[in-house]
Amino acid sequence: MLSQAIELELLGHKDKALIIYTNILKRDNANTEAKLSIRRLSGMQNQFTNINQTMLDFFTKMHGKAEFLEFEKWLLKTQM
Repeated sequence: MLSQAIELELLGHKDKALIIYTNILKRDNANTEAKLSIRRLSGMQNQFTNINQTMLDFFTKMHGKAEFLEFEKWLLKTQM
């Protein structure tokens, strides 16, 4: 289960990973990796409250150079 949570987290599915880490802790409340991951992910969720969900989804699912360039252009526009 731990490897599945790590994989989901790397793919950008933080909420799903958090659920798995929580389930791991329910079974083994001494699991340090799950505890640290829950703390890290919970902090990340609280830190970013004003997220453009459309662009976040685009970022986590983008494929190829063209989509990367499109995302890069969007980032540059938000910085100006």
